[in-house]
Amino acid sequence: MESESTIEYGFKKWIIAITVIVCSLLELIDTSIVNVAITQLMGNLGATLSEVSWVIAAYGIANVIIVPMSGWLSAQFGRKNYFAFSIVVFTVASFLCGNSTSIWELVAFRFIQGIGGGALLATSQTILFETFPPEQKGLASALYGIGVLMGPTLGPTIGGYIIDDYNWPYIFYVNIPVGILAVILTLKFIKNPAYMKGNRTPASEVDWLGIVLLILGVGSLQLILEQGEREDWFASSYITSFTVIAVLGIICFIWRELTAKKPIVDLRVLKNKNLALGVLFSFILGFGLFSSVFVIPVFVQSILGFTALQTGLMLIPGAIASGFMMPVVGKMIQNGVSQKYMIAAGFTIFGLFTFWVYNIITPQAAQEAFFYPLLLRGLGLGLLFVPIATFSLSALKGKDIAQGAGLTAMVRQLGGSFGVAIVSSFISSRALVHRNNLISHLSAYDFSVQERLKQLTQYLSAGSGDVSKAEQQAYKVLEFSVLKQSYILTYMDTFLYLGVFFLCCLPLVFLIRKTKAAKVDLSAAH
Repeated sequence: MESESTIEYGFKKWIIAITVIVCSLLELIDTSIVNVAITQLMGNLGATLSEVSWVIAAYGIANVIIVPMSGWLSAQFGRKNYFAFSIVVFTVASFLCGNSTSIWELVAFRFIQGIGGGALLATSQTILFETFPPEQKGLASALYGIGVLMGPTLGPTIGGYIIDDYNWPYIFYVNIPVGILAVILTLKFIKNPAYMKGNRTPASEVDWLGIVLLILGVGSLQLILEQGEREDWFASSYITSFTVIAVLGIICFIWRELTAKKPIVDLRVLKNKNLALGVLFSFILGFGLFSSVFVIPVFVQSILGFTALQTGLMLIPGAIASGFMMPVVGKMIQNGVSQKYMIAAGFTIFGLFTFWVYNIITPQAAQEAFFYPLLLRGLGLGLLFVPIATFSLSALKGKDIAQGAGLTAMVRQLGGSFGVAIVSSFISSRALVHRNNLISHLSAYDFSVQERLKQLTQYLSAGSGDVSKAEQQAYKVLEFSVLKQSYILTYMDTFLYLGVFFLCCLPLVFLIRKTKAAKVDLSAAH
């Protein structure tokens, strides 16, 4: 296994940066790109909505299992070889996904794709951190963040365009040429760090029990979060059973990794207070990132009637704002600006974004109304991601960087899954509460209700002359209006509570330990 200094300058550094950013971008695009193809998958593969949901769940489950193991796997096989192999797995699985002829075949290949993709996510961050000089770690975090924050946003946009103009297999085929190029560049430019030499664990000493407990605990937790709302949570014996497995699996996994001689995931790195706090902040960031990128498309498509492509295009300016913001934040960190203040500003700005959306939600809201709030969201996420990623790993060295990157990436993914699950369940239950409240204020004896029904009946009977049928339709129209209004109130509540949640997280910034910031070589940013 070749071992040499991984720090690069000039052309090689930027080739490596572009390669790993594109790989992490591809991985995260694929977490959401399938969402817009659900209808086509149901029709072409003869699947139910419940079966298609497994296409999304399989990828997420594979992700959270492999991400925390990526540091150990890199040490076993060499970072360059492992990263290249992961790209090959992801690319081949993408081809197989596009060629699937049944829903369960697609689910199986999506799981394999998730194994390859999950490795790309955490390993990309480690490679960037070890390629850039120490004084440019803020810039490295910023570049990695571009992929992490833009990926979930670009997924529905690219997916919407492909579904509108082509067919569902092409949402997977687009990965193939990029994957082939990424493998070539990886083998040519990426190096193995010196500390990996002789670091391979013999098969007899591998923490097999830790691997099994990780799969059972974290895999079951992700399955619960992906499928819980659809299965009505603990009303389902299936969800209850996996909850028990998840709880026992995670408890046993933590015990095993803290006591094993050579753990598969070294939880001892969490003794570093910056990393421990970074893991907490990563969970909050994932919660806000994925829950907001989930609820906005659901609102504009279900209430305002936007297409998938329109929705994706609406989200793009905010994603671009994040992309532009992160290198700026990276420079600020390297010039000595306190990460504490930037994270506090990020929480505040994200809270202001949610309150702004809360105030503009109406049944007639236009696409333009969301432009500036989503730009604000992009700025807030940029102010959160880079400081969190930088201070989480800044005090780590050697193999601990890979372990820390894997833990923060896994927790960020789980935070996103918790966010989507909680928001989804909240919308379902809260809409019912608002519907019942609205109906309680409607009475057949109310003059305004009678007038509304009379107007609707006259309008609907104008063509057919069938007053009895028109009256039944009028009641249905009124019921639909009540349901729509209940959902509007629910989405308003969702954004309001998200804002309150982020503002409540503000006091956590006082736990951040002050670290010495390095000066940045500004020429490196050009």
